[in-house]
Amino acid sequence: MSGFFLHEGAQLLCAHTPGQAEPTMTDQHVKVSGQKIVTQSSIYKITGCGLTGSNAPPCATAQWISAATHVKASGFPVLLADSNATCLPTGTGLNIKSTQRRVKGT
Repeated sequence: MSGFFLHEGAQLLCAHTPGQAEPTMTDQHVKVSGQKIVTQSSIYKITGCGLTGSNAPPCATAQWISAATHVKASGFPVLLADSNATCLPTGTGLNIKSTQRRVKGT
């Protein structure tokens, strides 16, 4: 894995647009472009999932299944623009639409 660090202002969407995903926790010690970065330990809260009107419940949260292998913050792997997450309860992924473009990791 290699990519730009995810930060609290990054735009992430669930597969059922316009569901917006935001971190429930950020790293308190590391910032990029003036915004706190996010580590693999953070769960993302999803609001506005477009999966409505069916028997399936909409996306509510997302958990990260991959992150940086060489970069950690506060003891946890840093999330990168190519990290993967699984939305619950649907099992679909998150789409990372934008993030800062200054700091990369592997």
